Amino acid sequence: MLVGAADRSMAPPDPNADPDRLRVLELLRAFGWNATSFQILEPGLRYWFAEQGCVAYVDTGRAWVAAGAPLTADAEMAPVAEAFVHAARRAGRRAVFFATEQRFVENSDYAALLIGEQPVWDPQRWAEGLSRNASVREQLRRARAKGVHVERVSAEEVAAGAPLRPELEALIREWQLAKPMPPMGFLVRVDPFGFSAERRLFVARRPAREAGADADREEEAGREEVVGFAGVVPVYARRGWFVEDLIRSRRAPNGTMELLVDAAMRDAAALGSSYVTLGLSPLAGPVSLPLDWASRYTTALYDFRGVHAFKNKFRPALWSPIYLSHPHAESAALALYHSLSAFAQRGLLRFGLETLLWGPDIVLRGLAFLLLPWSVLLASLDTAAWFPAPWVQWAWVVFDLLLAAALFWLSLRFRRWLSRLLLGLVLVDALLTISQAALFNLPRVHSAAAFLGVLVGVLAPSFASLVLATSHRRLSALADSGRI
Repeated sequence: MLVGAADRSMAPPDPNADPDRLRVLELLRAFGWNATSFQILEPGLRYWFAEQGCVAYVDTGRAWVAAGAPLTADAEMAPVAEAFVHAARRAGRRAVFFATEQRFVENSDYAALLIGEQPVWDPQRWAEGLSRNASVREQLRRARAKGVHVERVSAEEVAAGAPLRPELEALIREWQLAKPMPPMGFLVRVDPFGFSAERRLFVARRPAREAGADADREEEAGREEVVGFAGVVPVYARRGWFVEDLIRSRRAPNGTMELLVDAAMRDAAALGSSYVTLGLSPLAGPVSLPLDWASRYTTALYDFRGVHAFKNKFRPALWSPIYLSHPHAESAALALYHSLSAFAQRGLLRFGLETLLWGPDIVLRGLAFLLLPWSVLLASLDTAAWFPAPWVQWAWVVFDLLLAAALFWLSLRFRRWLSRLLLGLVLVDALLTISQAALFNLPRVHSAAAFLGVLVGVLAPSFASLVLATSHRRLSALADSGRI
């Protein structure tokens, strides 16, 4: 029996939880087998209850995207899943099961698209494996040499109003700001505080450093700063644990993440567990060719291979396949689209626009790249028809080429002064373009094509100014926090 399991089952219910979530918690304690099963208690999901179990899902408006397999016994897996699919159809929705494992595939009759793999360890053998893993041991040594230490904190220490709570919340915000995409929902929401009595939370600290001081100079003795944390949730039916959140500050020394993983593994071993996972590595393993291409060519937005490499360096005992399951009558591409919509929360189109406005490096470089053909187009236009004078035409061309070079430079490394300068210049560009369009171009427009050209010319710098403004705010906040 897993040491501590009785303590968790007797933990008082979360007073802020609604009755449905408390009901789901009881089902989780009986049937929570999927690694991601505990995550269905987090905000943003709905629950469809059957007599034999429950399915947690997100309604995207076109589909019900289930978070893993149904919470039920193996023998009831197929009928509960089928009933959920029929309920979705009655509501005018398709049904998709995201992040299912081999157990669901074997106990149901649905198409299964491999979407990645998750690493699995037996924590009872962690110390033995670590003794043969010189690279991880070196990382642990480096972090300890920098004064980093990890401790498990109690639910009371992270409760609302506790001193540690705002430090962790600030670290989460900074970590999210540093990502090239806005925060997503569904199974990647960061919420380490709900049902905290059921969780294990490990915090990495180091001696604090005085802002603006020499890098080797420490603040007053005894003061420490939080540089990372690991949020670990139970996988009840496997008597195991899932390291759900693994977050570090950019100020954290090398080896901090390894220290957190080591602490979680040793804690699980002490509890008698034989199962720990770090969760899904998306698009890892023998995925289909389109998904493999996605893992190769979208690195600027999500480093699929880097995530897999990080988890693999801990030498898992095995890699377990993770699937996207859906009815055979529906296409895998459509099921994937619905799943991405669930993560995007407010629709893929809106999420794509938010990502552009978020201003990640790839967007800044994209703006720089687009300015090159745009400059060629400006140089080739008929001067008399489009510009008040030849010097105006060539001033725009030179300005856009210089702006392209500056945007690319900014994308390589954030410089506050340069970001502020470019934002001001692009705002002036937008105002001058609108003025020229109103006073010179629009009176000379005699066709739909010409009007469209003027409209594009006006909207382009206005959109660029929005991107730069949001990017400047986000990156300035990171710079103020010392994360860049």
